[in-house]
Amino acid sequence: MDSTSISVLVPDANQRSALAVVRSLGRHPGLRIITCDSTPTALAGQSRFSDLYIQCPSAEHEPMHFVAWLTRFLETEPCRLVMPVTEVTSQLLLQFQESVPGLRLPFSPLSTVLQLANKSHLVALAERSGVPVPRSQHFEGAHQVDVQAVSYPVVVKPALSRLFDGKQWLATTVRIARTPEDLTRIFQQNAYLNEHPFMLQAFIPGTGAGVFALFNRGKPVQFFAHQRLREKPPEGGVSVLSQSCPVPADLQAHAQTLLQAVNWHGVAMVEFRIGEDGTPYLMEVNTRFWGSLQLAIDAGVDFPYQLLCAELGWPIPVTSNYRVGQRLRWLLGDLDSLYLVLKRAKGWRTRLQRIGQFLTPRFRQQRHEVNRWGDLAPAWHEIKQYIRALR
Repeated sequence: MDSTSISVLVPDANQRSALAVVRSLGRHPGLRIITCDSTPTALAGQSRFSDLYIQCPSAEHEPMHFVAWLTRFLETEPCRLVMPVTEVTSQLLLQFQESVPGLRLPFSPLSTVLQLANKSHLVALAERSGVPVPRSQHFEGAHQVDVQAVSYPVVVKPALSRLFDGKQWLATTVRIARTPEDLTRIFQQNAYLNEHPFMLQAFIPGTGAGVFALFNRGKPVQFFAHQRLREKPPEGGVSVLSQSCPVPADLQAHAQTLLQAVNWHGVAMVEFRIGEDGTPYLMEVNTRFWGSLQLAIDAGVDFPYQLLCAELGWPIPVTSNYRVGQRLRWLLGDLDSLYLVLKRAKGWRTRLQRIGQFLTPRFRQQRHEVNRWGDLAPAWHEIKQYIRALR
């Protein structure tokens, strides 16, 4: 790599979205890609497009050690851009951005991020902007709730998915309560609901949908959408087989309204629940790269490189017509999904149908997320980790 190259640091290297970022940026001449995570080896660090992998403290479990490490690292290895892919690392670095010399992040300021990432603030913004949201009640703690007066089923949604107390991160969880007893149990089992804000939202029967976007200092640049074909767990979770689709006009309009309202800069995934009457209700906004990022890249929308160009002031290669029907399969995740179907299904017809779907090859417009012929080391790394976990 010559001396004029630009270094980009990609933390969270054990994430599949980090692997997609590394493979995207590493193909462009003049970019030197450095990866890091808390383990001796990592998924994205195994890619041939990662020029250097470094083990570092965990941003989640040792946040202040991670910030101190990054400060020292950037002093000796200046990077034009740091591109984390998890909520924890993104918000941690935004919080300490001013105290880390040379740290440049392709995001809006933390105050802007929290207008979207804080679900209570997001609901208020959506209501002011005319974007449909489920009926919501806001509480500062569980002691304010009369469980007998609540309409069930109800969704218990913490304002933040991660809570940082200055030393460590606490993960929160969205729950569904169908009875007063359920809600009481949720309060008892999740102590953070006693001290941190949350909402009770009406449960919306229907299906999930999302819009993926890139904004450049308040201006929309790129939109993308996909369908989840199979998930882990099968009843709803992480996508293991997805397919690109046209962006629904109403969802794009709502996403654009929200992101422009906060003068957004960077990428975002705006998630909706499509009700039985067809109304799209806003669920949340993820202010970072998403799990199936590689699908967008395969379909012709190179979000990581677009984001880098937007941040550095370079011309942004916009894709007006991406490939619809392109598929992405996470093979080991699909295997886990198959196992869960075989374990839980009550009839042999369902089991056999799912086995057939898993084994049927598709030779056109489908690629694997991790295992790629031109970059096989990450797949081998993932298989070894998978086998180790089974043991």
